[in-house]
Amino acid sequence: MEVILLERVSKLGQMGEVVKVRDGYARNFLLKRGKALRATEGNRAKYDGMKADLEARNLQSKGEASKIAEKIQGKNIVVIRQASEAGQLFGSVTVRDVVTAFEADGVSLDRPQVQLDAPIKTIGKHTITVAVHPEVEVEVSVTVARSQDEAERINRGEDISTRNEDRDAAAEAIAAAGEFFDPEAQQDDAEPAPAAEETEK
Repeated sequence: MEVILLERVSKLGQMGEVVKVRDGYARNFLLKRGKALRATEGNRAKYDGMKADLEARNLQSKGEASKIAEKIQGKNIVVIRQASEAGQLFGSVTVRDVVTAFEADGVSLDRPQVQLDAPIKTIGKHTITVAVHPEVEVEVSVTVARSQDEAERINRGEDISTRNEDRDAAAEAIAAAGEFFDPEAQQDDAEPAPAAEETEK
């Protein structure tokens, strides 16, 4: 389906451009949200008549969006979640969680403004894009951690996953050393030796 864009749409085109998109995307998103008109002769004339008004409204909303952008540019929000020792979340952090975290910080965003390609499923600091306006995008970071203390360590640049791996490696080394110096463990190891020789024969 061909549509006339009534505003800039990321990865698609600028206001006034006629673009070809899938029917479902046009009907369920662009037309439904007032971002485009079907590219008919009647609508082309209609767009020409409303172009000046659209551009004026766009400039006004862009100015307001720029103020919000300045407020949140480079902002870091923290989301606390339960996770495994390896850093995999029991669940995920979605657009809704990001919007809620911003609201708790006094910033109101709509879900479509948060550009999260896939839910966050690991502990760490993640950079995401927020489109406060079709022509104004900013990058913010989301720190996902098991506790506030861990979030602070992540934000200081500590590698939490490495720390966990180091702890696991240290625990394994201690266990191995314990077996090595345990006389009973040595006896157990020594007994199966003849069976191993028989297998080789």
